[in-house]
Amino acid sequence: MGLFSVRELDEYPTGARRMKILSMAVLAILIGSYEAQIAPVVPLLLKDLDMSLATYGAVSGTAAVSGAIASALGGRLTDRVGRVRLLVPLMMVTALCCFAMTLVQSPRDLLIARVVLAFVDGMAMASTAPLVRDFSPRLGRAQAFGFWSWGPVGANLLAAAIAGWTLPLFHDSWRSQFVIMGCFSLVISLVIGFNIADLSPELRARIQHSERDAAQVVDLDRPARVRSLFAHRVIWAHVAGISLWLVLFMTLTLFGQVMLVESLGMTAAQASTVMAAFWSLNLITLIVGGRLSDRTQTRKPFVLGGTIAAVVITAYLAFVLGRGDVSTGTLMIVGALLGGSLGVAYAPWMAKYSEDAEDVDPRLQGTAWGLFGFLTKAIAVVGLLVIPRVVAATSWQTWLLVALCCLVLFVPAIFLFHGAWRRPSRAVPDVAAVPLKAD
Repeated sequence: MGLFSVRELDEYPTGARRMKILSMAVLAILIGSYEAQIAPVVPLLLKDLDMSLATYGAVSGTAAVSGAIASALGGRLTDRVGRVRLLVPLMMVTALCCFAMTLVQSPRDLLIARVVLAFVDGMAMASTAPLVRDFSPRLGRAQAFGFWSWGPVGANLLAAAIAGWTLPLFHDSWRSQFVIMGCFSLVISLVIGFNIADLSPELRARIQHSERDAAQVVDLDRPARVRSLFAHRVIWAHVAGISLWLVLFMTLTLFGQVMLVESLGMTAAQASTVMAAFWSLNLITLIVGGRLSDRTQTRKPFVLGGTIAAVVITAYLAFVLGRGDVSTGTLMIVGALLGGSLGVAYAPWMAKYSEDAEDVDPRLQGTAWGLFGFLTKAIAVVGLLVIPRVVAATSWQTWLLVALCCLVLFVPAIFLFHGAWRRPSRAVPDVAAVPLKAD
């Protein structure tokens, strides 16, 4: 079958065939996240372009805004035209954007290149979470989203590893990394293009509990309307709640090492070791927590338990930052426990968000996940603009307490999510024959 023909399935795939397509969606988010990486070459870029860190921050913030808008637009578009028709061509265009980065000669050129790349990449990646939903029945969805979450983290590790290995070979030329990135991404995009497939609109409109058990909950003659998604209190609970939850997560992602260095006087290497412990256990619990959530077919207990654990650990970390006398080993344990608790909560939340949006209208998964992508990037923009100013006026301890308050405020939202707190008596829960009524 040719690359540019859309493989649209009229029968839900099972076994190895379904897993292959699902693995392509996970690989796509890894490569898409890798294409957006620039951190390993920022010091070289600043020197070569004679650019200040403040200017780079403005470029990054503008690119993040571009990506946020693209995520929202791409999410809606993927519901209309299909996942593969949007994903594969745009992945190839993003690879070409990586090659275009080698032409950058000034901060203005960098701004244009990063904004265009962020927009195209944001549009492409908007299809990946809906694809995971499409090819992961509810009995295994949390674990599938746990693997999906590996993409952004794995991209950080991949970019750092490749840069560390190849920069000396190319005399520390930052352009070499974008050539490698473009070649690597283009090849993987071709692999994905030949191995991925789309569900037919009729299959996407179903709720799939297992490979062989599905329920039709919408009238296909009734058009899918975005306003129906936001007429439900549960969707607003998810949207508002995860926005608060992401404040702590983005703080650690964007400024984890800086916070430890400036607050505790650690070296950059020591701070990176602590954050490595954070990400290592986070990666493990994303899968373990997701698997346990799938086995029990409960989401909310894991989201609540992981969040409460994160609240306690974050409070201790804030106390430590104020005291300033703690060993690297202790911080590694604290960081690992914090990353682990957030991982326990995150994968089940993604599954719960997907399922609650699915109960409203399965045809709006792309729209729902496009909104999530918009929120993720919007919180990153706010973090880039607000966190340095708050810290400069107060301290890292103060900001961490702000993030802690946001995490606490996420807890009441969990009780507004749909779903059981205990394992259902049947392996496959009953499904309503009609969409949920607006709250």
